[in-house]
Amino acid sequence: MSSPVLNALQGKEGQEVGVSAWFLIDQDRIDTFARATEDHDPMHVDPAWCATHSPYRTTISFGFLTLSMLTHLSHDALGWAIDSTAGTGGYAVNYGLNRVRFVAPVRVNSRIRGRFVLRSSKEVRPGERLNTFDVIVEIEGGDRPALVAEWLGLWVTEAGHQRIGEKHG
Repeated sequence: MSSPVLNALQGKEGQEVGVSAWFLIDQDRIDTFARATEDHDPMHVDPAWCATHSPYRTTISFGFLTLSMLTHLSHDALGWAIDSTAGTGGYAVNYGLNRVRFVAPVRVNSRIRGRFVLRSSKEVRPGERLNTFDVIVEIEGGDRPALVAEWLGLWVTEAGHQRIGEKHG
């Protein structure tokens, strides 16, 4: 089965393939992330503490929260459906990161967006294509990005799904 997602990436190595809309990082999102990860560092969750002790004078996003937004930002930038299998000829699996750098802090109530460049796309097994993206997460109005990363995503087609199912069934 042909995949519109893969077709859209074909021949685009070295090119920007998408930019997401701006996305707000507010205190509620930061606090929710703190609860989910059991990390209650005052640099992130205590505005009063930050006003006195932080060099930023306000709370900032967790670096890992910003990183975790790559999936959402990529769905927006690349037009991938959340239910990737519906009419797309496959689905995406997060395969990992080769490199991540947290360049600048994301202050509370800042907006971020993702910029995606397709570094490479290659079939690693029948029905499985490894797409490597250079990603920059920008901060609206900022002169430095929040993060830069080399992100790997595996696109699994029906043939790959069947092979994986037989192997692990």
